[in-house]
Amino acid sequence: MPALKHIFAFAACLFSMAAFAQKKDLREGDIIFQSNISPQCKAIELATHSKFSHCGLLFRGDRRWMVLEAVQPVSITPFEEWVMRGNRHHYTVKRLKADSLITPEVIAKMKEEGKKYLGKNYDAYFGWSDERIYCSELVWKIYHSTTGLEVGQLKPMREYDLSHPLVKATIKERYGNNVPLDEKMVSPGVIYESPLLVTVLER
Repeated sequence: MPALKHIFAFAACLFSMAAFAQKKDLREGDIIFQSNISPQCKAIELATHSKFSHCGLLFRGDRRWMVLEAVQPVSITPFEEWVMRGNRHHYTVKRLKADSLITPEVIAKMKEEGKKYLGKNYDAYFGWSDERIYCSELVWKIYHSTTGLEVGQLKPMREYDLSHPLVKATIKERYGNNVPLDEKMVSPGVIYESPLLVTVLER
């Protein structure tokens, strides 16, 4: 038993060291993506042909990494807690290829912009107003307002794949007969595929 206890302790130490090494690769302003297991998230993945249904922005706070995310409500979540919510704890981190644009001044502006959204309700209808907000909308708007860049092309709902039964059922439940097919929106998958970004970490 003592030997087994030492093995577990050694394994835990290795895991901790690996997590620390991974977080050393992070930078403020990085975009982090994950997949969730809720029916809505599965519908988003099907409609967008992406393995990702949620995203947020990474910042340092209280000497640890935090994720600014649009959930209910818009919140700042400790990195470890955010990762634990994801499907199998997988996540991917992306960064601007032109990372020299993310200066300390831009990071400060991003944080100020983020404060404006804190506490706002999650937008389950995926509208483009600032009254309520969803995850990829939050990321897109903060990047656009602070850098002028569009990390992903806005496109109307009708251009996503709405053919799967789960997607159809989710839309029917959410909108009834008033589906906003022309509403411009941006999905986590669209941001993930942006040619402006490069993958810096996958786990």
